[in-house]
Amino acid sequence: MTRVQNYIRIDRWTRIVLLVLAWVLLPLPSSALTKDNGDAAYKKGNFQQAITDYKGLLRNSVSPEIYYNLGNAYFRSDSLAQAILAYERAHRLSPGDKDINFNLQFARSKTIDKIVPQSEVVFATWYRSLINLTSADTWATISIIAITLALILMLVYLFGPQMTLRKVGFFGAATFLLVFALATLFAWSQHEAITNDTGAIVISPSISVKKTPVQNAADAFVLHEGTRVEVSDSSMAGWCGVQLSDGREGWIPSRNLEKI
Repeated sequence: MTRVQNYIRIDRWTRIVLLVLAWVLLPLPSSALTKDNGDAAYKKGNFQQAITDYKGLLRNSVSPEIYYNLGNAYFRSDSLAQAILAYERAHRLSPGDKDINFNLQFARSKTIDKIVPQSEVVFATWYRSLINLTSADTWATISIIAITLALILMLVYLFGPQMTLRKVGFFGAATFLLVFALATLFAWSQHEAITNDTGAIVISPSISVKKTPVQNAADAFVLHEGTRVEVSDSSMAGWCGVQLSDGREGWIPSRNLEKI
């Protein structure tokens, strides 16, 4: 009798373990299918379903490709502000992607507010364009490869049997050390830009920007959906101090903005 009871007890625990494993592992295929379902829904013109699928996938992990697809689905469903927000998030993760940049600029051209940025030093524009050629992860990978090659060439310089080979090792090591330094700088700069990003998108059809963070304060100017602003002050409950690229400043209720 005791043996039978032990057998039943083991069988019960086996079933419990199998149920737990099934509960843990079953969501994995469904997550993979969400991307496929989102793509299929988009191709069929069911953009709201595609949006739901892409947003569900982004809750598990962020990806510039998914944000890009989400932006396309929002744009095709005439949700301009949300499309720009998704493109901005994709651009932040992959600033060198030409498709993302094209769609972002195209969506921005559809906004009502045409804001002319203040001029900046040419070097600053050139430097930002350079670090945005690719992502921070790619710059980090380049820096690792560069320092590895520099160390190998340094060994060639120190122990090479021929003078020509030692010269190649010396100048090659110096070149890759420079590449390592620049790639590391670019990766750090881009990481800092992402970490300290204060960008936000106006999600209301139109909103009056106030001169002070009070509802009955005088209006400074009006903004419309899809316009990007920089949040300069978020210390006031329910309000955000914002600045435009042309230098104008004011206050907007927090509910009318969504941070990138």
